Amino acid sequence: MASPPFDVDAFLAEPLTARVATNGPTVRPTWYLWEDGAFWILTGPWTKLLGRVRQDPAIAVVVDLCDLATGSVLQVIARGRAEVIPFDVPRGRRKLSRYLGADESQWDSRFRHYLLDDPGERGTVWLRLRPSSLLAKDLSYSA
Repeated sequence: MASPPFDVDAFLAEPLTARVATNGPTVRPTWYLWEDGAFWILTGPWTKLLGRVRQDPAIAVVVDLCDLATGSVLQVIARGRAEVIPFDVPRGRRKLSRYLGADESQWDSRFRHYLLDDPGERGTVWLRLRPSSLLAKDLSYSA
């Protein structure tokens, strides 16, 4: 496999929105955490995503950036089989602080409860995708 045209780990560490595609087909935006060579997506029984993945774990994840001011166009496309993993609060905190900032007291209550509620009772879990294929493209142009 050729070296990616940019630092994929640094790119995926940015608080970007991913789109997750499942069989159906359906595509939905989501926040994610890129950690240990895997995408971690918080979900639970309140979403259709969890049911779709349990029915067919084959998914694709796309994270991209298009900055018209600079001409930067970067994309990462990952495919594989998602696993349902028990939720853990430390990873949840790392994921949510990427998007909402370090001061949890400023977070909307819709997000704070993930760190306070019993995930077993609420049904909160992780979808973990360790990509079987990962394609990084730099399609940038001069602005």
